[in-house]
Parts: sequence; C-alpha cells; structure tokens
Amino acid sequence: MRLVFAGTPPFAAQALKALHAAGHDIALVLTQPDRPAGRGLKPKPSAVAELAASLGLPMAKPATLKSPEGRAPIEAAAPDLMVVAAYGLILPQSVLTIPRRGCLNIHASLLPRWRGAAPVQRAILAGDPETGVAIMAMEAGLDTGPVLLEHRLPILATDTAGSLTEKLAGLGATAIVEALERLDGLAPRAQEDAGVTYAAKVEKAEAALDWERDAVDLHRQVRAFNPFPGAETILGGEALKVWEASCVEASGPPGTVIGVHEGRPVVACGRGALALTVIQRPGARRMAATDFVRGHPMPPGTRLVSARPGKA
Repeated sequence: MRLVFAGTPPFAAQALKALHAAGHDIALVLTQPDRPAGRGLKPKPSAVAELAASLGLPMAKPATLKSPEGRAPIEAAAPDLMVVAAYGLILPQSVLTIPRRGCLNIHASLLPRWRGAAPVQRAILAGDPETGVAIMAMEAGLDTGPVLLEHRLPILATDTAGSLTEKLAGLGATAIVEALERLDGLAPRAQEDAGVTYAAKVEKAEAALDWERDAVDLHRQVRAFNPFPGAETILGGEALKVWEASCVEASGPPGTVIGVHEGRPVVACGRGALALTVIQRPGARRMAATDFVRGHPMPPGTRLVSARPGKA
C-alpha cells in the first residue's frame, strides 16, 4: 500500500520500521518538530525522524495539521491509507478524509479501556492484569473508532512504563503489518460504551509518594512513573527519586525507615512497606540503594516525607 505514516517516539519508530520492511510504499512520514533536549537544550529530531532520515523517506514536521499548509504534504502524497502511532497532534476531519482507505491508529491499550494520552502508565497504576495494542479505524472522537485487530499482553509485577511500552511497541509493529495484510477481511468492532476509561496525560505532581497509602499502590506508582517523571519523596529536605522498589511485609509509622531488607532500606506505608532498590539524588546518577546508604545512611527512624504540597 501507499502509506503516510505519522508518529514521533520510539514506540512509533518500531511500527515504521516494520511497515518499511514489509514492503509498503511510505510516501510521507509526519513527525513532531525537533525539540530541545539534553543539557545544551539543542533541537533534537524525534526517534521517527531519525529513522525516516536513515531510510531515506520523505518527511514533514508540521506544527499543526489544521492549516492548508500543514495538510498540503499529505494531499500531495495521495496515500491509500494513513497509519498513526503516538504522533502527538490531533488529526482534524479534513485530514482523516484524505487517504482513500482512511486512517488507522496503533493504540497501546485494549479499547475502550484507557483511551487517551497515557494508557501504559494508567494501566499500571490501576493494577490491570493485562493490556495490549488495538488497531483502530480513526474518527473525529478521541480513540473512539472501531477496532479492527487487537493483541493482548499480561502486565508483569516487574513491568515499568518503560519496559511495558517497549513490549507494546513490538506488539504494535507486528499488529499493524498483520492488519494491512488482512485489511479486506477484518470486521471492525464498534467500541462499547461500557468499560470506557480515559488515560489522562501524566503530570509531574502525580509522582509524589504519599506514604500514607498502601505499599501496593506506591509500588505501582514507582513502576508507572519509570522512566518519567520518576516517583519522588523528600529525604532531609532534598528530593529523592525512587526508580525501583518492592513490597515487603512490615509495618510502622508511614514514611519511616523501619529496617533493612537484603541491604535495602525499608519504608513503612499506610499498609505494608516498600524496600527501596534504586534511588537518585538531584544531579547525581541512579544508584542501588545498597550503595546509596553507604554514603548517606538511612538508619531506622529516618523520616521520608511526601513531595506533594500539604503532605507531611
């Protein structure tokens, strides 16, 4: 098929690579404009932009698709179909109607659960036992279109947002190639109103650990916010990122170090406790907690407080 592909992060790059390898004619790649990144804040192309350049594919980086100028490259490409994966721009109706066979979206959830921007993080936070990818025919609503194909994946207790996104990226790449191969034989399934949930964009304020909550909830928080924005607490007046932790059976005043588990400090929660595994001070690298406590002791009685305003 003659395709226009729209995507931005590594999740989308895997799909683009798979479609190119499958022999589809990628007439145009759309991706977000370069963004400042790194300590020097120099403009950096997206993962999709870097891949498209390496494959020698035509590319455009419009700031919006609502203007005639933004739509012009798509119209000129005259695609059979448009494939969208974590693009980051809303496709107006004027764009959805350009491809002869419409637009397909690769969405990282089992629709209608977790429509929206952050389905991976929300699934982990909610304690969902499984997730997956859905190949969806796009329409004007937010992830409301009929589902053509889906693949399921269990969420492991060790999965972080980073590791789960990587798995789903591979699954999505496989699914979109399969969907295009079987396109004429796929029966669209309308999404039911029952079970609709929305995956709001992750905000940095959500990363503050509230030690009054259950350890299971805080463990999910640590996993869901790795690699961004990183779960956070306050130790000695200084922010401390918690990148990895595990639940242990213990109790004590919430936010208090109550002992050691396999060399790691154990912090009491509202119910149960967390053993901190990988942590990070501001401006420092991530460290195993067992190494951290050698230079920054956290004996029993050490107090950690929530980074959330108004919480002790």
